[in-house]
Amino acid sequence: MTKIKTLLILGTRPEVIKLAPVYFALAQSEEFNPLIINTGQHRDLARDFLTRFNLTAAYDLEVMIENQSLTYLTSEIISRLEKVMIKEQPDLVLVQGDTTSALGGALSAFYHQVSLGHVEAGLRTGKKYNPFPEEMNRLLISKLADWHFAPTSGARNNLLQEGIEREKVLVTGNTIVDALLQVLAKNLPFHNEILSREVSKGKEKIVTVTAHRRENWEKGIEEVAQALRILGEKFKEVKIFFPLHPNPLVREKILPYLSSCTRVFLLEPLDYFDFVKLLSQSTLLITDSGGVQEESSALGVPVLITRDFTERPEVMKAGLGYLVGCNREKIVGLATRFLKEKRTQKSQPIFGDGRASWRIVQALRYFFGLDSREIEEFIST
Repeated sequence: MTKIKTLLILGTRPEVIKLAPVYFALAQSEEFNPLIINTGQHRDLARDFLTRFNLTAAYDLEVMIENQSLTYLTSEIISRLEKVMIKEQPDLVLVQGDTTSALGGALSAFYHQVSLGHVEAGLRTGKKYNPFPEEMNRLLISKLADWHFAPTSGARNNLLQEGIEREKVLVTGNTIVDALLQVLAKNLPFHNEILSREVSKGKEKIVTVTAHRRENWEKGIEEVAQALRILGEKFKEVKIFFPLHPNPLVREKILPYLSSCTRVFLLEPLDYFDFVKLLSQSTLLITDSGGVQEESSALGVPVLITRDFTERPEVMKAGLGYLVGCNREKIVGLATRFLKEKRTQKSQPIFGDGRASWRIVQALRYFFGLDSREIEEFIST
């Protein structure tokens, strides 16, 4: 039997994490031949994470340049993917989420009339420029995709309201939970020397922070940095760990405020295994990331979301997420509350049970006419 050649197009750290379980599930199936295409949107981060998951890209498009614009990035991804599409003649393309790599992959699949599956489909804020450019990226991908793998019923409802055909939308859960549970099960020690030295479970409260969102570059990230400085001076029993995004525009906003703060540990980007272990031991998360909201909820860690809108309202409904924008006073106020109170962490299966990748593969088997017996288990009515 000829296997279904499947291209998984990715280029950023979150895409590697969320598509790795899908790749392994496809590889374990007799019917699929999965190939990873790394656009290189985040060159070093994506490569490092592929290595950490023991994955090898069949192609590395190496599109990243210093201070790359969205116009450059989009055009280069589509242009370089064209050569791959012509050479490989795939039967299926899978993209994840809302990055420029995902949009470029979706457009390339459309131009070459190849079936397209969208992993983590249906997330919406309803705000054109929030987040930018992700909100429009995912809307456009939804118009191009043949099959939509929604992480939650809320995401599915968003797609149905936009006119996507019911039978093409499946609630699978989010593959980030698959990756998270697999990593936690390994129970590995910290690889990062600072974390290995400074994290002693039970002896201090830990705050984990990430910041990278484009719409926060101008002033927002500075506000977050100032809030962290206040918290570091206020709580002597708290340690704040802040893995810095490699983008120099982000770093230059942070370093002047935090480089001399002894309670704040500025780290180089963490590999996923270290990050998950750190988050699992955290009292609080402060982030403008989308995917980390999913990971924190699976671990029961409350999160202050330094954005004005979130496409993951389920986190807020569960009482684990709080929109604070990049407001220094709100961040300090809510963080103080969580750091002072005694709280028992309780994970919540908001985004699935760790079997999302398996459901995606079973659904694809059905769509390609390989199995019609179990599809009702995966299609939400």
